[in-house]
Amino acid sequence: MWMQQIGPEASAGELVVSGQERAWAAGLTASRRQQYLASRGWMRSCLAALHAADPLQVPLNAPPGAPPRLLDPWGYVSLSHCADACLMGWSQQPIGVDLERADRKLRAAAALMRRFFTETEQRELTALEGDQLRQQVLDRWLVKEAAIKWQRGSLAQDLCCWEVSSSFCGALHRGLNLKVAAQLRSQGDWRFGVVVAEQTFLQDCLLCSA
Repeated sequence: MWMQQIGPEASAGELVVSGQERAWAAGLTASRRQQYLASRGWMRSCLAALHAADPLQVPLNAPPGAPPRLLDPWGYVSLSHCADACLMGWSQQPIGVDLERADRKLRAAAALMRRFFTETEQRELTALEGDQLRQQVLDRWLVKEAAIKWQRGSLAQDLCCWEVSSSFCGALHRGLNLKVAAQLRSQGDWRFGVVVAEQTFLQDCLLCSA
């Protein structure tokens, strides 16, 4: 995995991105265009270093608003970003990652829990209040979103179906009977979740700053 803080330093002209990515970016607002080009250029740089390839040789297909994909046999990639940082996960097996600031405010944590969490999860959290509830809802949300990215699913359709274990080491899709291994981590001011098919894949999961 790679993580970097988002900043305005790099101009679009300095980024190594494909012609298709620049064409996609042309239809975005100025701020969204810069974020899109910066994230795709960063992804290409990290993946090129991993595979000892030129950034433009990386077969990355990552339109705006769509999950990024790599052609076989380059593996699997997942991307997440919050207001001030990006996280990318790569593996030879499907992977999902999700990133948020650890201090993200959730003023309606109880309402989010009632709307999107399973009955089992709600029973486990019902006695919590204040920051304890906020932290639990945030952590479970990170795993749920990472699981949906692993699944290549839909936030609208699958968020309510994923049930996160109380230990945060796994999750179960109640509708499709999909089981995944999960891990929560902290890095500086951020918190992120990682989801893969089996726990053994998490043992070699390393975080690089880029």
